[in-house]
Amino acid sequence: MQQELANLFKNNIKDLICAELKIINDKIDSFQEAISFINTQYEEIKNILQEKSTMISTLRTENDKLKKDVKDLGNRLNIMELHMRDSNIEINGIPENRSENLANTLNQLAKIVNYPLATEDIQLITRVAKISRDNNRPRAVIAKLRNPRQRDAFLAAVMKYNKANADKKLGTQHLGIGGAHSPVYVTEHLTPENKSLHAATRKKAKELSYKFVWVRNGRIYVRKDENCQQLFIKSIDTLSLLN
Repeated sequence: MQQELANLFKNNIKDLICAELKIINDKIDSFQEAISFINTQYEEIKNILQEKSTMISTLRTENDKLKKDVKDLGNRLNIMELHMRDSNIEINGIPENRSENLANTLNQLAKIVNYPLATEDIQLITRVAKISRDNNRPRAVIAKLRNPRQRDAFLAAVMKYNKANADKKLGTQHLGIGGAHSPVYVTEHLTPENKSLHAATRKKAKELSYKFVWVRNGRIYVRKDENCQQLFIKSIDTLSLLN
């Protein structure tokens, strides 16, 4: 009797253990399936991320190339515009008048600075639109002369006059324009890009106490003082090299 009870108890324990083990095995199988699914998903996500990473790297390379191409095209366009303007002078500070004759004004200006300018030397003269409508100053006057050499000679005459008359440089009264005397500036006709660079250069030069900033053939130069070498400001990045 005792043996039968022992066997029955033993079998019951065995059945219970088997049942529990089956539950555990089922859970392990389910867990392994979940792990396998997660691994599959992980590999898929990993592959997708790798593809995206490769795509991003390719796009960055293409973007860098496009930036370089745009910069190169911008430089080429700037050079072309410089060549188109290499016979031009820009005059700022002349008040506007409906009945104005700009060719006569330029001839008068040439006489003042003692430059022999003939009427036929003026290929074209006109006012140009303002960059900003909020600017209250008169529109600039652009004059196209026969060639770059004539333009340079005219600018040299203006510079010589202003240097000799430092206390009363070229201005509106010299041109017979009434009202308070205000300066008239005669410069090279810069491209919009070089105008912005010139303005930024003047600002930087003032901050760093550079004495000289000038333009020659559309190029911008600086010199800290009489004992320093001139520096060519090629782009806005060049300004960060000044000290």
